[in-house]
Amino acid sequence: MTLHDPGNLQSFDGMQTRSGMIALAGRPNAGKSTLVNAIVGEKVAIVSDKPQTTRRAVRGVLTRNDAQLVLVDLPGSQRPRDAMTERMQKGVIRAVADCDGALFVLNGQQRSGGGDHYLAELIKQANVPVITVVNKIDLLDKQRTAQALLDTAEFAPGEIYPVSARTGEGVPELIEGLMATLPPGPFLFPPEEATDEPLEVRVAELIREQALARTRDELPHAIEVRVDEIERVEPADDSGTITYVNANLWVETESQKGIVIGKGGRMIKAIGAAARPGLEKLLDSHVHLELRATVRKSWRRDDGLLDRLGIG
Repeated sequence: MTLHDPGNLQSFDGMQTRSGMIALAGRPNAGKSTLVNAIVGEKVAIVSDKPQTTRRAVRGVLTRNDAQLVLVDLPGSQRPRDAMTERMQKGVIRAVADCDGALFVLNGQQRSGGGDHYLAELIKQANVPVITVVNKIDLLDKQRTAQALLDTAEFAPGEIYPVSARTGEGVPELIEGLMATLPPGPFLFPPEEATDEPLEVRVAELIREQALARTRDELPHAIEVRVDEIERVEPADDSGTITYVNANLWVETESQKGIVIGKGGRMIKAIGAAARPGLEKLLDSHVHLELRATVRKSWRRDDGLLDRLGIG
């Protein structure tokens, strides 16, 4: 596919700028969220080894001089398992078609299968510039990396970049390649912004990330976090800002609630303690986290609720 000519710039408000939205598409655990964080240079998407960690389209923004790259981290593509994941898959297809380009992310550790080939064809049909990434090369030797690149070249669209999102290897070259695909246009976000996610959502996702890390089987898919209140307080003794966060950890059954609370409240305390450092970095203050567990039956099948949650 022919990429945009990087020399074809136009002037906007006295500046010649490029900008565009690039959709990240790939199967679960390809490392899309880790790659978004590596490109943007800060954590804007949570990371987990659990499939379908990303439920919403998370936008990460990288601005450099005259170019702004907006990455749309999409849910991993797989066969829908419930109403929620069906909505997520439809959202992936729409988002790729609506963006200015696509970044197709493959897990270099795994041999490409029918799902990868199917997704590659969907991306081609969107008729946008595409770059393909073979991720996780830090886990491969040179021979396996070369073979993964050869296998990918047989079906994947666009230029192919070997990358390790975890170590950063190949990321600078990928950024330059992505910047070159951007069409002329004004910046879509203020240059200082790294994401357009509301603060409440970023806080909720950091908590959910730690819940995912401590649960298994079906439970991670049944967990959602809602932030009820964020309040910043400046103590009179000048001891530093304290941010009070009240959040609700939703599950679908009483048995699941028992698991996430744990014996004597140990599990929910561990989730809160693990989430606190990330929250303090995000909020730039000490954090007092009040975390509760609530049963919200069948929330994944409630279309109205999924709309309000911004899923799909």
